[in-house]
Amino acid sequence: MKNKTPFFKHIIVIVSIISLASCKKEKEIEITPAQYHAVVDHLTQIMIHDVFSPPVASRIYAYPNIAAYEALNDHDSIYKSLSGQLNGLKLIVNNKSNKNTNKKMASLIAYIDVAKEVIFSKEKLTSYRDSLYTEWKNINKSSFEESKEHGIHYSSQIIEWMNNDNYAQTRTMPEHNILSDEPSQWKPTPPAYMDAIEPHWNKIRTFTLDSASQFKPRTHPKFSLEKNSAFHNELLEVYNVVKEINQKGDTSEEIAIARFWDCNPYVSVTRGHFMFASKKITPGAHWIGICKIACKQSKSDFNQTVYAYTKTSISIADAFISCWDEKYRSNLVRPETLINNYLDETWEPVLQTPPFPEYTSGHSVVSGAASETLTDIFGDNFKFNDTTELPFGLPVRKFSSFRNAAKEAAISRLYGGIHYRSAIDLGLSQGQNVFRNHKQSVSYLKKHD
Repeated sequence: MKNKTPFFKHIIVIVSIISLASCKKEKEIEITPAQYHAVVDHLTQIMIHDVFSPPVASRIYAYPNIAAYEALNDHDSIYKSLSGQLNGLKLIVNNKSNKNTNKKMASLIAYIDVAKEVIFSKEKLTSYRDSLYTEWKNINKSSFEESKEHGIHYSSQIIEWMNNDNYAQTRTMPEHNILSDEPSQWKPTPPAYMDAIEPHWNKIRTFTLDSASQFKPRTHPKFSLEKNSAFHNELLEVYNVVKEINQKGDTSEEIAIARFWDCNPYVSVTRGHFMFASKKITPGAHWIGICKIACKQSKSDFNQTVYAYTKTSISIADAFISCWDEKYRSNLVRPETLINNYLDETWEPVLQTPPFPEYTSGHSVVSGAASETLTDIFGDNFKFNDTTELPFGLPVRKFSSFRNAAKEAAISRLYGGIHYRSAIDLGLSQGQNVFRNHKQSVSYLKKHD
C-alpha cells in the first residue's frame, strides 16, 4: 500500500491539472459594444479604400447590421425580429437549443459574413475575421463553434434576401444619357466631368417604403433664367453666398461647415498633369459615425448598440433610394453649370460638385432621416461632439441635438455652392418623411417603441 500512495497522488495531480486546464479553456468569451464599433469602423475603412458611391455605401451598412440584429435577437424577450416587417424578409428562426451559443459573438460573426459579400477588398475583412476567430477559438472552442453556426444561420438567409434586391441587375443597366441640350437638364461638372452615378438606384428594393416614390417631394421652382423668377432667385442666392464666403476668407465659419459635411468620395485633385481621387467617407458614413458617438456617450449596452446601428442604417438606405428616385426624375442642372454658362465663367463652388443631378439634396434627405432616427432612439436635445471628421484633418464640431446637426449638414450644401435652397429645405422634409414611415412600419421592441 505504501508504494501505491505516490501513484494515486500523481493521478490526482494530473486530473486536477486537466480539470483546471479544461476550466480555463471553457472560459466565457466577453463581447463588448466596443467590439461592435470596431467591426463597423473596419468596414468603413474598407469602403473608403474601395471608393463606393453614397447610395451603394448605404446598402453596405444596412445588410450586415440587419444580420447582426437578427442573430442577436433570436428568441429575445425585448427586441422583435425584423422578419415580416422589412420588405421581402422572411427568416427561418433557429430553434436549436445550444446552451453554449454566445449570441453577441454570433451577431459579430453574422455582421462580418454579410459584410464580406458587399465589398471589393474581401481579403481585408476576412483577415480581420480570422484574427477574431482564432482569439475566440482559443478561449472557448465549443462556444465559438456553436456561436458561429448560429451567426451563419442568419447571415446566409440575409445574403439570400439581399441578393434579390435588384442590385445585381442595376449593374448591367445603361448609363444615364444626356438626351438634349436643354439648359435645365443635368450636365457633367468639372474637374473630372464624370458620368452620373447610380441612375437606376430607384429600382433597388426598399426596406420599409412601399416604393421609391412614396415620398416624392414637391416640384422645385419651375426652371427659368428670367430675372426675379423663383428659380433664378435661387440660382442668384448660390452665386452670391459663395462670393460673400470667399470674401470672408478661408477661415470663415461657412467654409468650415461646408468642408465638415463635404463627405464626397469622388473628389478629384489635380496636380500638374495628374488627377487623382481624394478618398473620404460618404454622408451615410458620417451619420453612422454619429450613431457610434451617441452609443458610446449614452453607454449603450451591446444589444442597444446593435439596435441603434440597425435602425439608423435602414433609415439611411431608404433615404438614398427615395432621394435618387427624385434626382433622376427631375434631372435638374447643378448651380455650377448655369452660373458658369450664364452669369460668371470664373465662378467656382467652395466644394467640388458631386456627379449626379441636383434635386433633392442627398445630404439633406439622409440627414433628415438619420437625425430623426437618432432622436427617436436617444432623445431630443442630445448634446454631442462630432469627431467623425478628425481622421480627415477637420476639427470637432459641437451640436445641441441631432436635428441641429441635420440642419447644418443641409445648409452646408448652399455654403458649398452645390445646391439650391429648395433642394435643401424640401430634402430635409423628404428625409423626415422617410423616417416617419419607418417608425410606423417597423416595431423593434416587444413592449413599446
